[in-house]
Amino acid sequence: MRTSSSQQNQHDPAQRVGTLDWDAITHDLDAQGCATIPGLLTPAECDALAARYGDDALYRSRIVMGQHGFGRGEYKYFRYPLPALVQALRTALYPHLVPVANRWHAAMGIERRFPPEHASFLDECHRAGQRRPTPLLLAYGEGDYNCLHQDLYGTQVFPLQVAILLSAPGASFTGGEFVMTAQRPRMQSRAEVVALAQGDAVVFAVSQRPVQGTRGPYRVNMRHGVSRLRSGTRHTLGIIFHDAE
Repeated sequence: MRTSSSQQNQHDPAQRVGTLDWDAITHDLDAQGCATIPGLLTPAECDALAARYGDDALYRSRIVMGQHGFGRGEYKYFRYPLPALVQALRTALYPHLVPVANRWHAAMGIERRFPPEHASFLDECHRAGQRRPTPLLLAYGEGDYNCLHQDLYGTQVFPLQVAILLSAPGASFTGGEFVMTAQRPRMQSRAEVVALAQGDAVVFAVSQRPVQGTRGPYRVNMRHGVSRLRSGTRHTLGIIFHDAE
């Protein structure tokens, strides 16, 4: 499930997005509901972004997971304007994911279609009362974890999102694997563990995706989370394309 970005260090992140093998990414999304992008960010970019977790001026809110039954650990939602790196990634990734999102909706019999540019989609979110930015940084320590969940913040939902691992497995932390589950109709759930290195991204389904059955496509309910950290500290950047109420 891994695709490659070429000559990543010679381009800014937005340019890197355009050089990705989107045919391979699309294939993996259709087959598994997720796709990995190795080295979307450089280690230096990852370290610089993780180091800004303590800069509270960047964020609109802080969530302590244990206070809400979400798991253990915490995360912070960025405020507008987003940091330049986060804004560039959100803007550049969205147009490549729109064809998948629209095709998935068609297969699931959902009438909603998404515009080609992210700014237009955000306008639709804001007109629906979803005006709060949703990109976030997550921080986990030893023993922390994130329960399986879906990132739904209102009626306007883009069906794909992206997480980028900012910390180095083995060096900065152990454990803490990204996990997805697929709940198929009248069947037991299937789990998928996605191995990531520092700077790797995973693109995945927010809540539902279509799967081709013998009688046509059917909907599979998707959830994602993070397994328990055995040691160390883990930071992740989450890029969600719809805003929140």
